[in-house]
Order: sequence, then structure tokens, then C-alpha cells
Amino acid sequence: MAKLMRILVLLAAILPPLVWPIAAAAESQPNTEVYVVPVENTIETGLAESLQRAFQAAEAVHPHAILLRIDTLGGNIGAAMDIGKLIRQSKIPVIAYVERHAISAGAYIALNAKHLAMAPGSTIGAAEPRTVDGKTADPKTVAVWKSEMAAAAEATGRSSRIAEGMVDVNLEIPGLKAKGELLSLTAEQAVREKIADGIFATQEDVITHYGYHPQLAVEHKMSFAEKLARIVTHPYVIPILLIVGIVGLVVELLIPGVMLPGIIGGTALVLFFFGHIIAGFAGWESLLLFLLGAVLLVIEMFVPSFGLLGVSGIAAVGVGVGIAVYDAKYGIQSFLVALLAAAVAAWIAVRYFGRRGVWNRLILQDRFTKEAGYVPVKSYNYLLYQEGAALTPLRPAGTAVINGQRFDVVTEGGFINAGEPVTVVHVEGVRIVVRRKADTLGEAGRVVRHKSETTE
Repeated sequence: MAKLMRILVLLAAILPPLVWPIAAAAESQPNTEVYVVPVENTIETGLAESLQRAFQAAEAVHPHAILLRIDTLGGNIGAAMDIGKLIRQSKIPVIAYVERHAISAGAYIALNAKHLAMAPGSTIGAAEPRTVDGKTADPKTVAVWKSEMAAAAEATGRSSRIAEGMVDVNLEIPGLKAKGELLSLTAEQAVREKIADGIFATQEDVITHYGYHPQLAVEHKMSFAEKLARIVTHPYVIPILLIVGIVGLVVELLIPGVMLPGIIGGTALVLFFFGHIIAGFAGWESLLLFLLGAVLLVIEMFVPSFGLLGVSGIAAVGVGVGIAVYDAKYGIQSFLVALLAAAVAAWIAVRYFGRRGVWNRLILQDRFTKEAGYVPVKSYNYLLYQEGAALTPLRPAGTAVINGQRFDVVTEGGFINAGEPVTVVHVEGVRIVVRRKADTLGEAGRVVRHKSETTE
């Protein structure tokens, strides 16, 4: 327990120093004209938060324009909508430069920019929303996303119908899109359809085209903490971290002394909360709830509470995880999966490593064997109905000689003088009960007479 508590304390202690240096300081240059922000890889909630900080950093250097260098195959629709809102509300004009791909959610981000430029060989479009398993989203989601794409295009003076064609496979656009296809435009098509302003080979060419000086451009540098946060807040990474973290701590608790599972589990949980705090989804209350739940679960193993502490602990851990994730429902689902994995790990630990388990402190499982140096209690059942004589007065305890051996014996409550014949009438462990022989014979005679009378 002490070891697990140290791991939990370490988890709470090392997060603040990691979080403090998260701000990515903008390179302050005099007369900055263009602030360049990369929009790369999968669009997810971590990227949305990172871009928000990037826009704040841009405002600090007062550029004339923000250039989003886009190369993405899409991602989370909700995150894309947050980024689109950020672009529309920006007081600084935004230029979108599609370096390679602006697919799906990436197309939406590009359409929200006031200016849109394409690189040779780049593409934009194919924005049909899909579920996590790759299936087309439900009609309601498709309709909402279609209207969002159209609105983004209209707000920047572009064709809303082309934007809708990027989402709706059933929409037909003569000369450009047949029914049953998704619209994806090449750089040349995007310029011809007035979606893009032009085709430019380099970022410097784009900056020059819009009237700025490339040498006065500053690129936003994402901090290591932000890069890490983008990874650990990815929907596919969240359940993995929770499974590794909770399973690691459970195994460390049940099989103390191994250390490695506890270290791995603690590291996974540190990454989980660190990433979500950096991304802006989680506050310290989520971490405190998680730690409180973990402590309650540990106490439950040592202080019986009829399950009250255990249930409260699981609830606190679940709520802590739920409020840390961008989507509480997804967070709870991931936690339940991790809980199931922890239950399997606990069963394996009990099944194959039970001898080292923490329950050995709670349940006596030691065996007193000859090999361990213990002498088993000798059985005296063979003395039953044997005859002997009282060696000392039995009042009622004393010593008797039976079959030539001395034994400590007791009577049934009466007194027997030394030298009187006795008979063993009961043996219980090491307790030998005797009766005066004459009384034994008299009892036997009464039994015989009783049987005889009953027969007659």
C-alpha cells in the first residue's frame, strides 16, 4: 500500500513542473508581417487548443496576417468547427495555404480563411463525415456538416454548392461532379472554380503574392508539451493510456515488489492527465478526483466497508477521467474498458501470483507442516475403551497409566482415588476422558439389562 501511495503522490507531484513551461513563446521580431502556423497531421481536439494558443501568440507580435500552412487528411469534425470559429473571429486576416492536402475537416478549415492559396499538386475536398470505424455518418450529421461547409464557403465569397458537393455524394454538379461521387478539387480546379486565389510553389511566394515580405515572417514553434499533448489526447490513444495506467497500478497493488507495472502504469496516467491539462480539457479537479478515488480503493482493501469505499473510489476515478476528456461520454467508455482490462489483470494476478498477493496480509494461508519445522498433534484415538489405573488422584484431572504408559487424563467430573482401575470413554484431540472401571461395568450391565427387558 505504501508503495502504491508513493506512486500516486509522485503522479500528483510531477505534473505541475511539466505544465508550467507549456507556453510556446513567439519569436519576437520587430515589424513582423506574417505569423505562420502549421496545421498538420490529424485534426483533433489537441490541435484546436494548440491553434488557439498560436493565435494568442500571434496577437502578441501584432502581425499583418496569419498564414495557416495546411497539410492534413482530416480528423474530428468538432475540432475542425472549433478551429473554423477561431479563424472567423480572428481580428488578424487569415491566409490558408494548402501545401499538400486539405481533405475532409481540413477543407472546412481552409474554406473559413479569407484567402486561400494552393501548392502545385495539392488537393482540397472529400469532406464526407464518417464514424470511427470508417462508415458514413448518420444523415443528420451529414446534413449538419453539409450546411457548415456551405456556410464557411458563403462567408468567404466562395461557391456554397461546391462546398456541399465535397460532403454530399448524392449532389450532382454538371461538368465537375457526378452523382454518387465526392468532390475533391485539384489545385487547378480550385483556382478555376474560384475556391483558391492561385497556385504558388513556396510559402514565400504566397506571402509575396498577398503583399507581405517573406523575410518578416515568423513561424510559430509548437512546444514539446503541446506536441505531446496532441498525441495523448488522440481518441485512439486515450483508452490505451487508461488501460495501461489502471492495469499497471492494479498489478502493482496485487503483486507488490515487482515495481515495473507500477512505474509503467503511473507514467501512462501522468501522460493522460498531463496531455489533457495542456490541451485545456482538464483542470486540477479531475486529477484530484482520480487520486481521491485511487486512495479510497486502496483503503477498501484494508478497511472493510461493505463495498462503500470501493464503489465511491470507482465512481471518483470514473468522474475524474470523464471530466478530463474532451467528450465525457467517450472518457467514461474508455474508463470502463480500462476497468474491464484491470479486472482481467487482477484475475490473472490472483490465479498465477496469488502467493505474493496483498491478500496474504489479510487472510491466513500458512500451513504448519513437518517440512516447515512444525510437529503435528498426535492422535490418541487408539486409547478409546482401553483400561488402566489412576496413578494419582483424579480431581478431576490427574495422571493414569494405560497400557503401561503415563497419560494426563480427566474424569467426567467425579473424583477417582489413586490406584483405582479406569477405562477411557472419550478422546478429543489431546484430551483423554476416563471413567472408574466399576462404573463402566455397571453402566454396561444396565445397558444389557435394558436391552433384555425391551426384547421380552
